[in-house]
Amino acid sequence: MSAPNPAVGCIIVRDGIVVGRGWTQPGGRPHAEAVALGEAGERARGAVVYVTLEPCAHRSERGPACADLLIDVGVAAVAIGTQDPDPRTAGKGVARLRDHGIEVELADHPSCRESLAGYLIRAERGRPFVTLKLAISLDGNVAMMDGSSQWITGTEARAHVHSRRAMHDAILVGGGTWRDDKPRLDVRLPGLSDRSPIRIVLTRSTLGDDVSVITDPEEIVALENVQYLYVEGGAHAAASFLKADFVDRLEFYRAPIVIGSAKTAVADLGLASLEDAHGRWRLAEQRRLGSDLFEAYTRTR
Repeated sequence: MSAPNPAVGCIIVRDGIVVGRGWTQPGGRPHAEAVALGEAGERARGAVVYVTLEPCAHRSERGPACADLLIDVGVAAVAIGTQDPDPRTAGKGVARLRDHGIEVELADHPSCRESLAGYLIRAERGRPFVTLKLAISLDGNVAMMDGSSQWITGTEARAHVHSRRAMHDAILVGGGTWRDDKPRLDVRLPGLSDRSPIRIVLTRSTLGDDVSVITDPEEIVALENVQYLYVEGGAHAAASFLKADFVDRLEFYRAPIVIGSAKTAVADLGLASLEDAHGRWRLAEQRRLGSDLFEAYTRTR
């Protein structure tokens, strides 16, 4: 994990051949450009650099500015996926490169913004990128009336959930889910167990377990090293994050079963009218996972 630094990717191309590849390393250093330049060596001179985020313009005790590294090597051009909102760099990296005769193309490419969503949301809105995950029946329930929910979805869907957990810095459930289900909230896939996220519980109770506790969604702004937060329920935690307008992505695992009167996925949102529920989400991804259907929705506003 590169947090709190952005997970940047970089490639260097000379005469149509990729001569260097790099991505920001765990802990945030070295940066993607430095890794790619190290691999390219002398072949970077006169090359074209493609990087997902504007090269940093500030030097720190951990290393020089990436803009300066590119200048010193003598690259010919830099294509940038999106601007860095960090005030220490925003526009300054581009300006420094151009001042030294390097051709710069700055885009606002959707795929680059998507790959850097956690960093950008943190920088622009002061909170992590939040994904709300719900495993539901065809009639929108997450458990029987007695609370039993294992397992609504099949093995393929559950494995996919673990892969998604591994891509997040922290995972959150509500206090009721924590007490009733006693979830491990870890990653149980071969070779990825070390990618288990920080565990957080949304509750007003005092917990003696090795978890962090918050009492309100607003408190996620204080989680400085968390760029990606995965909310797994229950119904009141889901409603709390939706009402706070903190959810950026909805992920549904829909099982081909009907439960009937049972526990719903999301508690009351307090909507004044049906119109308040429309025009907010668009389907971004859909696939079959065994007998289950996975659907992901992103915000439209």
